[in-house]
Amino acid sequence: MGADPWSIDPLAAVAIIGMAVASYAMRAGGFWMMRWMPMSRRVEAWLRHIPGAVIISLLAPMVARGGLPELIGTAIAAVAMKVTGHDLAAIVAGIAGVAALRAVM
Repeated sequence: MGADPWSIDPLAAVAIIGMAVASYAMRAGGFWMMRWMPMSRRVEAWLRHIPGAVIISLLAPMVARGGLPELIGTAIAAVAMKVTGHDLAAIVAGIAGVAALRAVM
């Protein structure tokens, strides 16, 4: 018989709980610190650009390691972002472009 599927390694449980606490502390700490920051136009603009910066930081290594489909998919996503103004539409267009190009290349 195999191991009990409901048992968990105590070290793994501690690691998971520790990561959850650290993640919550980062988020809660950001909300807590923003209470005392005056909401100027510059801060608002900075907060509005965070999602795009996160997406770029996640995709840049893949594009740098990728080939022509990834490069063209990035251009498709940039054009879609400019045309639609929506992050999700740009992501979907870029992924669809890369998938289509990989299928034909």
